[in-house]
Amino acid sequence: MGFQAILTIVSHFVFIGFAFSALQALRLDRYIVPERQGKYKLVLVLVSVALGFLCSEFFLSFIDNIRNLSYLFSK
Repeated sequence: MGFQAILTIVSHFVFIGFAFSALQALRLDRYIVPERQGKYKLVLVLVSVALGFLCSEFFLSFIDNIRNLSYLFSK
């Protein structure tokens, strides 16, 4: 259980980092007026967390299903 918890936490942070860097690469800040840059950065972080969490959960679920697939062939 401890290894799975560490894997989950690391996976969440890695995918959140990927999502954050991918959203920054879009360079949407060019279209935001300077007065709203602070709110844009907050939205960027929140969307990155949501997107990274969803991608991480998909990845972990996929790995879990692959691992459980071995029980199908063992009987």
